[in-house]
Amino acid sequence: MEEYRKDDELARCMVEWGWRYHHVGIPTRQVRPGETYLPHLKFSVSGFASSPFGAEWMRFDEECGMHELIQTVPHIAFVVEDLDFELATRGFTILTKPNPPSEGVRVAMIEHNGVPIELIEFSS
Repeated sequence: MEEYRKDDELARCMVEWGWRYHHVGIPTRQVRPGETYLPHLKFSVSGFASSPFGAEWMRFDEECGMHELIQTVPHIAFVVEDLDFELATRGFTILTKPNPPSEGVRVAMIEHNGVPIELIEFSS
């Protein structure tokens, strides 16, 4: 039997696992104002710094090697304390292995029921 979560309850990953919401990533093909290009990842990001909700637009280069799901379906991102622990113990399908998009940060992308989810670990 599937577990049931009431409308006023936070997601299990937040309540039981201690994950913290960070942002939602939205793929786009349109050039957006204030884009920052990430050459090592071959995509541009915009909106995160100015959005009160953590909405981030992502525009991918044609030769970007990211998983197709990441390039086409919006994702939600959570901060986790121990990225390796989460990946090793929860049985997730891993779309991208842990990697450092910038100094002091490690991320991995997982998939759950067709939704890409980003896990972020910040250095102490």
